[in-house]
Parts: sequence; C-alpha cells; structure tokens
Amino acid sequence: MRTPLRIAIGGGGTGGHTFPALATLDALARLTELDILWIGSRRGTERQVARERGLRYRWIPTGKLRRELTPRTLVDLALIPLGVAGAYYTMRTFRPDIVFATGGYVSVPVVIGAWLARLPIVIHEQTAVAGLATRIAAPFADVVAISWESTRAHLRARTIVHTGLPIRRDLLGGDADRARRHLGLTDDLPIVYITGGALGAHAINETVRQSLPQLLARTQLVHQCGPASVNGDLPRLQQARAQLPEYLQRRYVVRERFDNELADIYAAANLVIGRAGASTVAEIAALGKPALFIPLPGARGDEQTANARLLADRGAAIIVPQEEFTPCRLVELVRHLLDDPAQLRAMGELGRSLVIPDAAERLAMLILRVAHRERVDPAPRAQLKN
Repeated sequence: MRTPLRIAIGGGGTGGHTFPALATLDALARLTELDILWIGSRRGTERQVARERGLRYRWIPTGKLRRELTPRTLVDLALIPLGVAGAYYTMRTFRPDIVFATGGYVSVPVVIGAWLARLPIVIHEQTAVAGLATRIAAPFADVVAISWESTRAHLRARTIVHTGLPIRRDLLGGDADRARRHLGLTDDLPIVYITGGALGAHAINETVRQSLPQLLARTQLVHQCGPASVNGDLPRLQQARAQLPEYLQRRYVVRERFDNELADIYAAANLVIGRAGASTVAEIAALGKPALFIPLPGARGDEQTANARLLADRGAAIIVPQEEFTPCRLVELVRHLLDDPAQLRAMGELGRSLVIPDAAERLAMLILRVAHRERVDPAPRAQLKN
C-alpha cells in the first residue's frame, strides 16, 4: 500500500483562493492517495468548503494585510505573529510532505510557519497582478506557480513556473437543456448569467434591478446575487420580479447562490456578466463564454481590471468600469451583443484559446515534484500560453 501524500493547504478568504485549490486536489487525488489538512481563517469561505468536502480543517489567528494605517491595521498586524506560531505548531504536529499555499492573507503565516519548519512549499498565484500576500510569501517558497505569464514580472522568487489557473472539473460537463428544464426557461430566447461572486455585488445587482423590464423583453436572466445577509439585495430583487408581468417573471431566476446546477447554467448561458475575480475570468475563458466584466473598484492593485484585460485585450470580453455601469449602458450592451451571435461565438473562442486546459494537472505534478524534492526548472517560455 502506498503511503499517502501528506499535504497542508494554506489560504482562502474568498472563492478565488479556494476553488483552484479544490481543482488541484482533485487532480492530485487522481495521481496518488492524499492525507489533507486545510489551514485557514476562522470564518473564511475555505472553512465552509472544507467542511462540505469532509476535509480536516484547522483555523489559525489571521489579520488582513492592509495598505492604509488604521486602528484595525494595528490589530491585524498583531495577529500575524500569532498566526505564524499557530501554523508552525500545526506543521510540527501534522508533519506534511508539502505545503501548498493559495494566496489570501491567511497564506502568509502558513508559508512562514512552513519555512520555519523547513518544509517544501509551493505557492499558487491566481491573479494577473500578484497579490500582496503572494509577494510577501514568495521568497520563502521553493516554487511559485502562476496562472498568467504576465504575472512573472511582478514577483521575486527562487523558481517561477507558469501552470495556468486550475478550474473546477465539474464545470466542464454542463447540460444546457437540463438548466432550462430545471430553471423553467425556454429555448427561444438567449440566456444571460449574472454573477457578483460568492458574496454578490450590490452595484451590479442594483443596476440589474433597475433594468429588468428592458432586459427581459429580449432575454432570460439567471442572477446570482449573493447572500441577503451580506448585501440585502435578494428581497429587493424578488420584489422587483413580483411587480413584473407574469410572462416576464418566468424569464428571471434570482438566487443567493447556485451550487450543483452552476455547470448547467454556464452551458446554457449565451453571455456572462460579472466581476473579474481570477477564478471567474479563468472559468469563463475555459468554457468559451463571452463576458461583460465590471471589475471591483478599489481592489488591491486594481487586480480585477488586470484580470479582465487578459481577455478584453484579445477581444474575448468587454470591460465597463463600475461608474459607467448604468441601466442604460447595460441594456445597450446586452442588446448589441445578443444581436450578433457570430461575435459572441468569436469572443468565446478567443477566450478559450488563452487558457491552459490542463492547469490542474500541471500544478498537481509540480506539487509532487517539489514534495519529492526533485529539481524544478521553469518551463521554456516558447511553450507557454499568454
């Protein structure tokens, strides 16, 4: 019987740092047996995901990395050494073969704790512009894997390898007809999927709410608006739906989140509208879906705009700054895009050409090599996409 690979995962806070890790774990599980411990924050997305997957989970004290100096910044800074101590203790007790960090503020103490324990470390960066956590942690890692070749210029690390961004395998097998049946939609009107990420996006939700009658005259909408406990938007959107004529109500599906049906929704969507988190951009590109991105303003380093430009600069997406995302602009763009199916297909194919389809497998193989302390050389640039 083979000895399982003991792997500690550190990172999370958002789905963008969590879902690529799950895709990588799935790829690793196809190669070897695994003994997994996820180290994360007390209340982050990663804790819920680990619980749903039945993975062992240990939380450590964590403080967000902030650029501005506020009283909260000082509290968060004080938590980082506690997090490092907690991570180091966890490493000494769990004794992993490899530590895999996926970014977010919780990854910093995990990486430093692993470095103090003299363990091999692989970091994966999802965004086009490396996040602050990765830039801090990179010098402690054996290898930093990047999702986009353009990220290389923003990092200082011993070894940088372009693997691509792993996406959830279950998203690739969607059934458009099943989505329409499940959601009560028809096949005579196009479908637009609107998402603000796991927590939703109030600015997007509000613009959509004000545009419902005009949008639904030409299309069907599947809208993931995020938890009402976070943005309070679901009741307002449901009320706006209830005020529509019955035939338009049937064209509008709004929920806080979609889980098992998400792959089918993607398969049915003619257009995707949403933020430009790293995972969202990679998923949309891999699935060959044209996109309208409204990047989150004020994100660190304007990383969402940089993510969106990876597709927009190649003609695979359109970017609208949030301040310009008005109901009139939204209706105008949706009508323009849906009136030109050939353009939509071309945008989708351009996006698909930008991704590395076996990114999860590449990253899994890299983790195994580092765990076995094999030499890792950066892949020749001529073989890399984007």
